[in-house]
Amino acid sequence: MGSVGIVTPQTFHFAEPLTLECNRTLPSFDLIVETYGTLNSDHSNAILICHALSGSHHAAGFYSSDDKKAGWWDNMIGPNKAIDTNQFFVVCVNNIGSCFGSTGPTTINPDSINTDSVNTDSTKKGHTPLPYGPDFPLITIKDWVKTQAMLSDRLDIKVWHAIVGGSMGGMQALQWAVDYPNRLKRCVVIACTPKLSAQNIAFNEVARQSILSDPDFKDGRYLQAGTYPRRGLILARMVGHITYLTDDAMKAKFGRDLKSGRFMYGYDVEFQVESYLRYQGERFSENFDANTYLLMTKALDYFDPTRDYPSESAELSPSKRSAQQSTLTEEKIAKSSVSSWAESSEAIGHNTDSEYDTATTSMNDDQDYSHHELTALKAAFAHTQCQYLVVSFTTDWRFAPERSQEIVNALMATGKPVSYINVDAPHGHDSFLFDIPRYMGAVKGFLTAPFITDSRQATGERS
Repeated sequence: MGSVGIVTPQTFHFAEPLTLECNRTLPSFDLIVETYGTLNSDHSNAILICHALSGSHHAAGFYSSDDKKAGWWDNMIGPNKAIDTNQFFVVCVNNIGSCFGSTGPTTINPDSINTDSVNTDSTKKGHTPLPYGPDFPLITIKDWVKTQAMLSDRLDIKVWHAIVGGSMGGMQALQWAVDYPNRLKRCVVIACTPKLSAQNIAFNEVARQSILSDPDFKDGRYLQAGTYPRRGLILARMVGHITYLTDDAMKAKFGRDLKSGRFMYGYDVEFQVESYLRYQGERFSENFDANTYLLMTKALDYFDPTRDYPSESAELSPSKRSAQQSTLTEEKIAKSSVSSWAESSEAIGHNTDSEYDTATTSMNDDQDYSHHELTALKAAFAHTQCQYLVVSFTTDWRFAPERSQEIVNALMATGKPVSYINVDAPHGHDSFLFDIPRYMGAVKGFLTAPFITDSRQATGERS
């Protein structure tokens, strides 16, 4: 299996204003895009690739003959690979808000060129064009999908053969199926979740605070100040990177190995895992923008495909809303506590009725919340028309298999054609980036299998 070879990004300019979910408007915007393979005569073989938080449009191939670093999903995309460029025309777009060329915090804010809109004496003197920086509006997954649909129109692709994404890319694929049900035939959702748990939002908040509290952040105007919140971005990436790996993987790779073979009794790097995390943070800080990191993590937090599809369930009570913020681990603890408290009460004769009642209420709230979530997802997916492949990984604790199964359960409950595979892999959340034969085979088989055209399934009825 070979590479797509040398690739060249393209810039698509959209002169029309773009109104975002936050009710702010971009007067115009650019999207940076890479394509691989050839679009057939009826434009029916196109596959859209949606990138994750730190990804870009460069999903496959190389930029020059001496380029050593291939695109971030090069093992997935190429001749005879899972996404076969001999058969498909593959499009990968860099989302707005990113720092890899599409309109975002590092690109020029047109308001800084308009002399009527300048706000500072320094700009008045020279009318120097300034980057958006912190003035770039908050964006959502729905905003990205909206711009991708506009790109589809520009490419004259009426219906995508498939839309594929891992992690945050999977969220975009799901949102596509909900927002534009007539414009995709297949949806591949990998290492994803129907929405972030409280724990995941907490990780993102720690990462954001690492950046915001860096003295060099300068309220987001570090480019104008000639500084860069490097330490904050390094810390943010270190926190994120820990969640992408597993304890077993870190144990196997690093253990408690010391870099110098002995304790140094200080705060410099001593353990190999410390060295690895610092290296990853340093490398990331050299290539990524801090304002972009803030925007991307907020877009993750906001993602919820059910927001526009209120379920038939009544509004959750305060206790149920509290349960909504619980992670899967907390739910299991609450449920197991019921039996353990009951057993200890019977064994030692202590009066723990109040504790038992509290635990029972918590368990009931969890069950009610699960039912509420299933009902909401069913409402969101009811009108979708594509067929789905959902992929999870056994060691992914950031977006655990149970979260993928929530998606699968909702799709099955609405009679949608869905295939699901839980892949045994040691790499944690990052598994979706690895060349795992069972995983790659599942994606390839799904993309090349005949499309299910049973009208009963298309309308959400069970066969």
